[in-house]
Amino acid sequence: MMVILYMLSPVSRAEVEYKEAIPVAENPEIEKRMLALTEDLRCLVCQNESIADSRADFSNDIRRIIREQIKANKTDKEIIEFLVDRYGDFVLYNPPMKTTTVLLWFGPLIFFIFSAWFLVKYLKGRRLEIKEVTLSEAELQKAAVLLDTNQAMVTGNQRRENDNSNNQDNSSTQEQHPMDDASARENKGNNV
Repeated sequence: MMVILYMLSPVSRAEVEYKEAIPVAENPEIEKRMLALTEDLRCLVCQNESIADSRADFSNDIRRIIREQIKANKTDKEIIEFLVDRYGDFVLYNPPMKTTTVLLWFGPLIFFIFSAWFLVKYLKGRRLEIKEVTLSEAELQKAAVLLDTNQAMVTGNQRRENDNSNNQDNSSTQEQHPMDDASARENKGNNV
């Protein structure tokens, strides 16, 4: 009975979805050339993988197109030109040097040179701002008086803080032991 129920259950008859297998080239030379070409092409879906490494449907289509073009006796240059015409320079991992890609090629160098120039200018400007100033005798005496006054104020504040903390310590010990004070008074009264 259990066997019959199992065979009738939907789990046992679950349909499996199959994907179409990636076709293997009939000619290993075509496959080798196709792989060499796709190593230098970017997958537009994944964008971080070459077409050779990507398993996206887009990459499968591009590999199929390249195989067809190779079978049609197109050169590597013609195949790449076809793909660039169709998808733009972005499909290439190493875009060519053109007027539209000059900033891409030289942008980091220009940014580095500008940053170094700005840093040097900033540091020279700071050096000019920090000039050594010589003080007259009157200014030195005035500064000494101010420093002495400031030192006296700091010393006075520290003494007050120490006195306050000592008073707080004494009052906290008295608050902590009120029974000890009462028992001390009783003992004093008993001794008299």
